[in-house]
Amino acid sequence: MTPKAFFLTDELHTYLLAHAPPIDEIQRDLIAETAALGDISTMQIAPEQGAFMTLVAQMLGARLVVEVGTFTGYSTLALARGVGDGGRIVACDVSEEWTSVARRAWERAGVADRIDLRIAPAIETLRALPTDEPIDLAFIDADKTGYADYYEEILARMEPGGVILVDNVLWSGLVAQDPAPDDDDDTRALRAFNDMIQADDRVESVILTIADGLSLIRRRGD
Repeated sequence: MTPKAFFLTDELHTYLLAHAPPIDEIQRDLIAETAALGDISTMQIAPEQGAFMTLVAQMLGARLVVEVGTFTGYSTLALARGVGDGGRIVACDVSEEWTSVARRAWERAGVADRIDLRIAPAIETLRALPTDEPIDLAFIDADKTGYADYYEEILARMEPGGVILVDNVLWSGLVAQDPAPDDDDDTRALRAFNDMIQADDRVESVILTIADGLSLIRRRGD
């Protein structure tokens, strides 16, 4: 399995996976089915990232989770397993095709009843969420130019201690190159987003070197 982290060797990635929770048959099949989609399959999160997200959901005792960007559902599956019975995932995506793959995996895993998939622009779904039902955990992994707006809508619905995970914040190292060799809207948006989070006194945050960079952002107390 090719590492998603641009700084990991194949050998070190194999070692990492060998010391992580094992991937089960449902996950292996979902990885294979997604790989068959071609180059777009790189949007799927890394297995080690999924294991981390399951653990975070468990540690938080998360009951309400919001996901922005579902794709073929590997991340959703990880979060749904983390919340356990009684937990709920609001999953936002715009593709019926990709999420049809996800639905099959969720059914096989017995977690479909925990997942409320909403096919619509994510910003519309987020703005329609009630403000009096706090989000415990969120995962943002969608269009990079939308990150800042998604973050603001989610943070407004979080109580102190709520956590937001944000994917691709290292962007294959391009965020550290200003301007990057192939600077584009996504790279500039991610660079601006990272700067915004660092300056936001409503939260405390750290960028983790998991996969393509994962920000862990925690809502501070008032």
